[in-house]
Amino acid sequence: MSADTETHPLHDVLSRWQAAFDTHQNDAMAGLFTSDALFQGFGPEVLAGRDAVRDYYAAVPEVRRAHIGKVHAYAIGEEVAGGFADVTFKDPDGWAASVHLSLVLQREGGDWLIRQYHVSRVATDH
Repeated sequence: MSADTETHPLHDVLSRWQAAFDTHQNDAMAGLFTSDALFQGFGPEVLAGRDAVRDYYAAVPEVRRAHIGKVHAYAIGEEVAGGFADVTFKDPDGWAASVHLSLVLQREGGDWLIRQYHVSRVATDH
């Protein structure tokens, strides 16, 4: 599998993640994760599981949108893949946060799900 092609599973998962995020579909968002996924968003704690992911996204303002930039993908065999994406979260009031989004994907049945999710804010002061 060529890691950085548009056919890499990371591109599909990110597309589905963005669609669920932008339309505030929390159940669809939670369904993109494994049942025991580890999730590190903007909060100080690492969350675990689909219910925690659903609750996290339910607290995100409905006007917020995600803009995906450059994607770096990799594969580890046939069942694990991952990578990084440059993402900017924005809302109409001018709030914006640029992050590096790191995902580890795991194939379950015929679908790729997010096993680990981590955002790191992009700092411009160093």
